Amino acid sequence: MTSPYAQQGFRVGFDWGPVGATAVPGSLVAVVDVLSFTTAVTVAVDCGIDVYPYRWRDETAVAYAEQLGATLAVGRSQEGITLSPASIRQAQGIKRLVLPSPNGSTISQLLSDSGSTVMAVSLRNRSAAADWAASKLAEDSSLTAVAIAAGERWPDGSLRPAVEDLWGAGGFLAALADRGVGPVSPEAWAAIAAYSAVAPQLPELLHECAGGRELAQYGFPQDVAVAAEVDSSGVVPVMRGAAFEPVD
Repeated sequence: MTSPYAQQGFRVGFDWGPVGATAVPGSLVAVVDVLSFTTAVTVAVDCGIDVYPYRWRDETAVAYAEQLGATLAVGRSQEGITLSPASIRQAQGIKRLVLPSPNGSTISQLLSDSGSTVMAVSLRNRSAAADWAASKLAEDSSLTAVAIAAGERWPDGSLRPAVEDLWGAGGFLAALADRGVGPVSPEAWAAIAAYSAVAPQLPELLHECAGGRELAQYGFPQDVAVAAEVDSSGVVPVMRGAAFEPVD
């Protein structure tokens, strides 16, 4: 029996977090973590850097980076390349980056073994990603597309739906719908509606939402500004093996 949560029968779907990524399968899956994992990935790929997602920044991450001959992103409070998109934009001489993140990176790793094509989508590349996905869907009518909003975590480990990820996913899904891709699930329509309602005010509202205020409070308002660069990037990072690389 098909799960009622799978959004079967719709070509375009939407859900939240690692559990949602498992519950709603898609041929093409857009992972959306606006503040800041997928924004950081788009900035890195813009700079010619391949990104290797990793869940934790621990000794295993150190060993993984050494094995790849890659740079390991450090904590935001440290000097060097971090999850901060602004720090990545300033990097020089980096070709491979291991980027730990408990949300977007974790979901990307989870999906990498599922057989789905995994995309890193943010507000910066939502139209470019929709263009690429729509072309793939046009080539094969059996394919489906799903956007997964990563969200954040409350102290007890439960999912905290993050409105910036709802907007990012909705922006991508709205662009797909504008390109005639469908049918669209009710859940995906809800995300589209959320994005459409705030699109003219997105830069301001991104700074004022909880995630934006949190980053500003910790001294990283520039990362919110980078995340608010709607449609500024033409890259579409797709996981090839263990790394996000640009599509041709």
